[in-house]
Amino acid sequence: MATIKDFEELIAWQKARELARNIWKLTMQEPFSKDFSLRDQIHRSSGSVMDNIAEGFERGGNKEFIHFLFISKGSLAEVKSQLYRAIDRNYIDEECMNGKKQQIDELANTIGGLINYLKKSNISGVKFISEKNSKH
Repeated sequence: MATIKDFEELIAWQKARELARNIWKLTMQEPFSKDFSLRDQIHRSSGSVMDNIAEGFERGGNKEFIHFLFISKGSLAEVKSQLYRAIDRNYIDEECMNGKKQQIDELANTIGGLINYLKKSNISGVKFISEKNSKH
């Protein structure tokens, strides 16, 4: 894996951003847009997925990054659960739900793959690389 210098380069973050954007577009349609509580809650949880990936990356340590990636996966499950409420309230149909579930499951697999990679990595994270070690 090439060295990634910014969280925006992470495929997981890019996919999470796309999900948040898609959820926003979905919730701006009536009648979903009128359910302020559910709409705002799903906006927060979908945004939390990408935000926790970014925050974990910027912490500079693999253990912290892994911790935040698990939080992202939890927020992702929350988005999926909220979509079930949306389908139960007839805000979205089965076809829309299936498309979103596919997107969510793909993102969960991407985040899971990143977690597995970090667990196997010999490097503890950029904050643990001293100037002395980086010269070798």
